[in-house]
Amino acid sequence: MFFFASKLFWMIASPVNLLLFAALIGVLLCFGRRARFGRGLALIAILVLIAAATLPLGMLLIAPLEDRFPVPPQDLPPPEGIIVLGGAIDDGVSQARQETVFNEGGERVTEAVVLAKRYPQARVVYTSGSSSFTGQTSTEALQARKLMSQMGIAPERVTIEDKSRNTDENARFTAAIVHPQPSQRWIVATSAFHIPRAMGVFEKAGFNPIAYPVAFRTRGRWPDDLRLRFEPVLNLRTFEIAVHEWIGLLSYWASGRSDHVFPGPGDNA
Repeated sequence: MFFFASKLFWMIASPVNLLLFAALIGVLLCFGRRARFGRGLALIAILVLIAAATLPLGMLLIAPLEDRFPVPPQDLPPPEGIIVLGGAIDDGVSQARQETVFNEGGERVTEAVVLAKRYPQARVVYTSGSSSFTGQTSTEALQARKLMSQMGIAPERVTIEDKSRNTDENARFTAAIVHPQPSQRWIVATSAFHIPRAMGVFEKAGFNPIAYPVAFRTRGRWPDDLRLRFEPVLNLRTFEIAVHEWIGLLSYWASGRSDHVFPGPGDNA
């Protein structure tokens, strides 16, 4: 139920969709009795859209997420295993083109290969399923294991979990496979903006996780990150991702899927 509710909510409440819808409603109201309200609604929606497309609002929102957990040092003691969260591979295009096609999170796979070679005894788990309403199956985990094999990681090292539909299920379904123990440390690799929410649910699922943020969108330096960039598509995309992640953090905390509204490095100490 939570999965379907969250997907339906985001279809409606996606910031760009919501602003476009508000602008359209405002324009339509201009032709009726509530023309004044309609003009105000349309103007506000359009101004917010322009601001999100031209100003670094997305960077301002996403930077605290990406800076929440540091990248572990190179001399980190060997972990029990490396968990890679899906969302790195475009499943449909990869199947159509018969080759692995990355999306915005491709570094989840490439950095996982680096980690697997650095820690040759560590178990590797790739967790990814389909978020389709129709129950369509996903081959992303299989695609990832095949690519890792081509990059030098023995396929028998890579366990796949291909039933999860969201981050909470990534954690719970992976825990059901590997049965984590309190003394074990598991690296969790995912996009930097997604790390706080991932850490919250993996701790809740019984893991003693080590955050490994990848696929950064910010430089970690405020003056640079807040510079003006005339890249409206990229700015809107960053804004959309950041708002989605903050809403995800709040909803996971409110629904009991995470014990912290904004998980941080000291929460599982």
